[in-house]
Amino acid sequence: MCGINGILKFSQEKVDQNQLLKMRDSLEHRGPDDAGFFVQDNVGLGHRRLSIIDTSASGHQPFISENKRYILVFNGEIYNYKSFYSEIKAKGVTIKTGSDTEVLMLLFELYGMKFLNRLHGMFAFAIWDTVDKNLILARDRMGVKPLYYAFYKNAIYFASEQKALFTAGIPLEISENGLDEYFFNRFVAGENTLYNRVKKLLPGHYMVVEKNGYTTFKKWWDLKSEIENYSLIKNPKEWFEEIFFDSVKLRMVSDVPVGVLLSGGLDSCSILSSLYHQDFKNINTFNIGFGEEEHNESYLAKKITEEYHYNFSTTQLDNESLYQNLLESTYYQDEPIMHMNEPHLLSVSKMAKPKVKVLLSGEGADELMGGYVRYKALKNPSLLKVVSGLSLMKEFNKKPRYDKLLRYSKIDNVDELIIFNGSNVYPDDIKSFYGRKEMPLNIYRHEILEEAKTLYPNNPQRQALYFDQHTYMCSLLDRNDRCTMGSSIECREPFLDYRLIAGLGSLEDKWLFTGKKGKFILKTTMENKLPKEIIDFKKVGLSAPWYNYLTKYPAFKEELNDFAISPIFQMKFLENLDGKKLVSELRNGNTKLMPYIMPIFMLHIWYKNYFKKFV
Repeated sequence: MCGINGILKFSQEKVDQNQLLKMRDSLEHRGPDDAGFFVQDNVGLGHRRLSIIDTSASGHQPFISENKRYILVFNGEIYNYKSFYSEIKAKGVTIKTGSDTEVLMLLFELYGMKFLNRLHGMFAFAIWDTVDKNLILARDRMGVKPLYYAFYKNAIYFASEQKALFTAGIPLEISENGLDEYFFNRFVAGENTLYNRVKKLLPGHYMVVEKNGYTTFKKWWDLKSEIENYSLIKNPKEWFEEIFFDSVKLRMVSDVPVGVLLSGGLDSCSILSSLYHQDFKNINTFNIGFGEEEHNESYLAKKITEEYHYNFSTTQLDNESLYQNLLESTYYQDEPIMHMNEPHLLSVSKMAKPKVKVLLSGEGADELMGGYVRYKALKNPSLLKVVSGLSLMKEFNKKPRYDKLLRYSKIDNVDELIIFNGSNVYPDDIKSFYGRKEMPLNIYRHEILEEAKTLYPNNPQRQALYFDQHTYMCSLLDRNDRCTMGSSIECREPFLDYRLIAGLGSLEDKWLFTGKKGKFILKTTMENKLPKEIIDFKKVGLSAPWYNYLTKYPAFKEELNDFAISPIFQMKFLENLDGKKLVSELRNGNTKLMPYIMPIFMLHIWYKNYFKKFV
């Protein structure tokens, strides 16, 4: 796990080494163990290293091929790199290091970009060809590892995080379409970002940039075709256990200690159970706890860790420590935080850092196996009209979850029900609260939805899963990467093994949606391996009581005063709002404002503590 960056100037002007190194060192948190760079005329590559596999100096990057033709900078891990040893040696090639970086380079030299489909791993990398004078940028199947780029002043700049681009001088300009999408949909999906010029390389894609700037994009892994062509799974439970356990085992490949982010829920406990049943020893688990009982799963995490004779650590955040972690996580995220648990994930990563360099996470299970309650509303969308008619019943809409369902039920077509399924506010809410009638363009979201509809016709639930795997889950992976790497820790997600992703997509609905909480195949596979109370426990997730934080913690009560008069209320989207009135209503107990206030509050935090650093 590392941070990578680079510059290619199409004018043949020499790259400014100082500019390249400033970019690189803005990513120091991603790689505190080593640093390197390569500059040759109009191209420069930078690398910050977090040493995980082959921690010796032989893993130093940029990595230069034996014939000096190719220069590689690589962020991520190739879990099956040793499986290529015999094949590479049979080609008469000598392997000189123990690093997966060298294997990546040798596979590229032998097979070109066709080797990508054979990799088990998460990665973002750049290769400069000194002969053909082109730059290749590539990203893993599901986008576990980030990669951003910007064309600016007749050059391309790329990096693992946006802040490196701004450090290089790319202007920080908020995209109006990006801001719309942030408020409507919580995050910007697809290749676009919150910023003008700054793009994401899409998951499962690579791009080739010629010396004159001509650029081509190639989709090297397509989930829809993988699902359509997946072999028939005759015994789903046996298949799932075999692949899931192998995925966990693969992600234990490391020359440094590995731990588990353990919430106490089914997903992370299943990972821990897999480690236990595969006889892994001396595992450390790390948990974030909450004082509020309805948010807390810590006691379950502690219990299962002790049953397996592993080592348990937990922490809690309050007041000033929560506030400071919020500021830090906003900086690492590069955009306003949207999942609202980023400070907690950053904090638990800090706690883990003295003991491990790698953490396993349960991310992805919900989007692959139907684990969110919100998917149930799509089983029979016509029933939502009945729910909508209950809006006059005061008792029904007192609870936040029911109030959210009532607001959601006012969406009047199935496509929008899917597109807004992961949102907290809906089109009617935007109109009534913000006075904003225009909908975001959502071009990428609609493209993915059309793919989902051809793959799963007349099945909104399955369409929503496929949709989330390309949108919502990407934002969760960004969150995981930034919060763990903010503490110089690598995060690995066993549920995102490509065999699981495609195979689960080919199964019948019953293996996903049966039961109250979904994830039926995971639950039935693990029911004889996990304590019953974990199998049956009500899903909590890493949720946080933000109303209490804002109205009771002194650090946040003071911040609310600044928020009330924040310059963000002069932005186009927010110009119809009165910050002082919002804060007054919130402090008077209007909890229904929380879905609306939180993204605005987080935008304020970002504007105050990030935006001003780069403009």
